[in-house]
Amino acid sequence: MVLSTRQLLKALLPINSVCRTSFGATLFSVRTMVSDPIINQKHPLSEDDENIVTKKLCIEPRVKRKKCAILLAYSGLGYLGLQRNKGVKTVEEELLLALKSKNLITDEGFEQIQTMQFQRAARTDKGVSALRQIISLLLPEDVDKQVINTALPEQIRVLDIRRVTKGFNSKNSCDGRTYSYTCPTFAFAPAETTIDFSYRIDATVIDRINEVVKSFLGCHNYHNYTSKKKPGDPSAQRYMVSFYCDKPFEKDGVELISLYVRGQSFMLHQIRKMVGVIIAICRGVAKHDVIERAWQPDRLDLPIAPGLGLVLEEVHYDKYNGKFGNDGMHERLDFVELNDQVSEFRAKYILPTIIKVEKEESSMQLWLEQLPLHTFEVRTEHRHLRTDVNEINSPGLASLQAAAELIEKEEQHAIDTNGEVPPDNLSTLADAAQAMSSEKN
Repeated sequence: MVLSTRQLLKALLPINSVCRTSFGATLFSVRTMVSDPIINQKHPLSEDDENIVTKKLCIEPRVKRKKCAILLAYSGLGYLGLQRNKGVKTVEEELLLALKSKNLITDEGFEQIQTMQFQRAARTDKGVSALRQIISLLLPEDVDKQVINTALPEQIRVLDIRRVTKGFNSKNSCDGRTYSYTCPTFAFAPAETTIDFSYRIDATVIDRINEVVKSFLGCHNYHNYTSKKKPGDPSAQRYMVSFYCDKPFEKDGVELISLYVRGQSFMLHQIRKMVGVIIAICRGVAKHDVIERAWQPDRLDLPIAPGLGLVLEEVHYDKYNGKFGNDGMHERLDFVELNDQVSEFRAKYILPTIIKVEKEESSMQLWLEQLPLHTFEVRTEHRHLRTDVNEINSPGLASLQAAAELIEKEEQHAIDTNGEVPPDNLSTLADAAQAMSSEKN
């Protein structure tokens, strides 16, 4: 007779149920250890493991994002340029802080802007303003510009946000940029004219300005209009589409005039040096042929106009608009319907700043006093070593010119080595020069 397992256990084990239970538990433990040896290798969760689990539970819900173009207007007064630069006050830092405070970008996006495909259309330097700057990045759907503006200073405004294609890049998709340079009309007055705010420009001078600016049209070698750019460098070739002088206008007792230039792209300080040459020619400090000579390989001594009146007017996307502007899913990026808002921002934040700073600091008047220090010839000696200039101008101002050259070289070196624009020290230099000029008088 064959006994079952249950019968065998009953026969072998004592009647006592406690003993029977104890033996059964021991047998189960033995069977478990034999059949599943991996269990012995398991261990309880450590503190680090618990933190990992906690972090996984706290992951933010995924937000659906789309590529967008932000239309940004700002006054550059008080900012060390547009581009983010740790440790200094910039326009981009203000914008990113506003986006983060409204939970429109993550902490990772704030620290590493490339993770949200952040790109600016044009970089502006210290004190330079913009009326239609374009920033492209990934943003949540249906983002409200007014929400962002509540976290921004008044001199920085988001004028519009538009959906763009996935491959859109505000810098690479751009096919042109327009800048303006606004300054008091006395900057173009003949050298013998008294420089003050009572000056009023006439049609003859305006015609002369428009005659000079036409020389820049077309493609030329602009190595003389930036820093440390070799004549043979292909990137020194730039194409100017249009250049003209607008009608003068008066505001707060000061007559102003604006130059407008559109080009495919511009280099560091290029427009300010172009304006500096134009002013020098109109005032009779330099000859008209200096423009043609500047295209040649020789390195010339050219002035750089103050940055106060430089404004990024518009970024052009003609090709993009032609391809996607009427596809039914994307809007055009010309923003013509916002011209009134742009004009209001200019009248409220840009022009008053130019007038206020000019009246308080006399930046253009001071610069005009230093203009004769430039030779407009091949650089064979430092300007501060010229005895003819030192007889007319104070030695202190001449030494400041040498310092300005050194600052310009250091700025370009910083860009070449780490790709970042250092703080512009020329305003501090101008303050020192103004003080020395006052002591002389």
